[in-house]
Amino acid sequence: MAKPIYVLNGPNLNLLGSREPEVYGKETLEDLRARCEKKAASLGLKVEFRQSNHEGELVAWIQEARTDAAGLIVNAGALTHTSIAMLDALLACTIPAVEVHLSNIFAREPFRHHSYLSRAVKGVICGLGPQGYEFAIEALASAIQKDRPA
Repeated sequence: MAKPIYVLNGPNLNLLGSREPEVYGKETLEDLRARCEKKAASLGLKVEFRQSNHEGELVAWIQEARTDAAGLIVNAGALTHTSIAMLDALLACTIPAVEVHLSNIFAREPFRHHSYLSRAVKGVICGLGPQGYEFAIEALASAIQKDRPA
């Protein structure tokens, strides 16, 4: 069976739909999971969708993805701007990865303008709401297809 795309969500993303809907939208984390599963299925892929409020657990999942996933989407939430541990895990991860943010981090507070994770991923999608996850799945599907032997 083909390896899934891991979709990892960081702190406070479990509060989607109720936390600052003017910034993050009204979709819940479960809505986002369903959206990702539907998009992946349309491309013949599966997703492993997870959320944690704990940095160490996210690091462990990135390490797990190295062998168990075909690609990785990460929305690290606030850890994007603080986590060198997640950066190091991503740098050790040889599968294609995309960083996603629901909001446009560059249109927000200055401390959100810097991402530690960006240098370790194939691309960054921000400010497009939940649709950004779908674009990331499409990008990974393309990258995974290129890496498969003919």
